[in-house]
Amino acid sequence: MTEYFLLDVFTDRAFAGNPLAVFPHAEGLESGTMQAIANELNLSETVFVGQPTGQHRYPVRIFTPTEELPFAGHPTVGTAHLLVELGMAERDLPLVLEAGVGPLVVEFEHELARFTTAPPFSILASTLNQAAAAELLGLEAHQVLSEPVLASCGLPYHLVELASQEALERALPSPGTWTACVSPSGQDQVYLYVAGDEADATRVVRARMFSTQGGVREDPATGSAAAALAGYLVQKKGNGRWRWQVEQGIELGRPSRILAEAERGEDGLTIRIAGQALIVGTGSLQLPS
Repeated sequence: MTEYFLLDVFTDRAFAGNPLAVFPHAEGLESGTMQAIANELNLSETVFVGQPTGQHRYPVRIFTPTEELPFAGHPTVGTAHLLVELGMAERDLPLVLEAGVGPLVVEFEHELARFTTAPPFSILASTLNQAAAAELLGLEAHQVLSEPVLASCGLPYHLVELASQEALERALPSPGTWTACVSPSGQDQVYLYVAGDEADATRVVRARMFSTQGGVREDPATGSAAAALAGYLVQKKGNGRWRWQVEQGIELGRPSRILAEAERGEDGLTIRIAGQALIVGTGSLQLPS
């Protein structure tokens, strides 16, 4: 029997945020078995934690039902919270999760787990333009405010800025337009956002994330997308630190809150993502012998 835990991530209450399964003692499991388990559980991501490689340092592998990911935000935050709850890490010491994208350093501040993304951050041209993005989402052209870009902190997203919350709520991706305009990029993740008021110290951003996984589906909380967005938003700014509160999952009835921070200095760009999480269940799987 192999034990796992179910968590809701980027929320402080059960049945909100993004669900996650974590296997804290996954040493000995083969890649094919991990993929089969992730497919069986059918959550957006499932995490497998290996034996520690040092003090407060664990290798992690992240799987969707169909593929392994080099990095994802809500698995990082959720796994960190779980390891502390199980006594496998200490809240007052940094924790390092060794993901495919590189080491992710997690620190705790009260109820938040905050991780620093692994460099580098990148921005590329998107296969979407404003007109194609509007067609994709079933919106009018003026409701897409700028040319979309493809931004990444380890997992790329087409970032599409919308003019209003009403446009965000109305957006409904067309599978046909997706196939024609998004899939050729090889990156089937689209992140829609409505920017917050620049006058606010911590800007509130509303967002939605769509991807293809057995058809176009929506994700209730996407930390890696929020990291890509923070990196993109800070590009036109000088040195300093900026914070965003990204609200996602509202349209799915699973409200989520992601705290994103970007800091630019002489040493370059640092991006951090923080959030809460809680354990909502446990289980065990009987693996084939």
